Amino acid sequence: MGKAWKFGHDIDTDVIIPARYLNSSDPAFLAAHCMEDADTSFAQKVQDGDIIVGGKNFGCGSSREHAPVAIKAAKVKAVIAESYARIFYRNSLNIGMPILECPEAVAGIDNGDEVDVDLSSGQIRNLTKGTSFQARPFPVFMQDLIKAGGLIPYVKGNRKNA
Repeated sequence: MGKAWKFGHDIDTDVIIPARYLNSSDPAFLAAHCMEDADTSFAQKVQDGDIIVGGKNFGCGSSREHAPVAIKAAKVKAVIAESYARIFYRNSLNIGMPILECPEAVAGIDNGDEVDVDLSSGQIRNLTKGTSFQARPFPVFMQDLIKAGGLIPYVKGNRKNA
């Protein structure tokens, strides 16, 4: 359960992590500047388990992996959006950052609402309003990939168990 941080349509990777900070790949440094061009107080106020809610085409722009890394390092539990730029979607899953597509949830969640996300079932509950929404859940292997922390830890872990 966490607070919803709602942003609009076409939030690009330069808004998520401005290019002026790309001289570092340190996750903590990136988290300290996450979303600052959209909300200068985001990085200081976001709490472990909070949720980012976006509109259409979230993560558009460049293919930089720094954007989902910044969000994940800021301890955001998940991103819920109407739709994602394809490369952002892949980059997010590759680093184990859960992202859900659910236009109904985006429409039914306001900034500051308390939201709970069950990644295994895809259920999104707005605790502030007492409503719930259903996103398509990830297949079990993708849930395992997210739990492992991304593609590389997932593959390394599976090799150990083979």
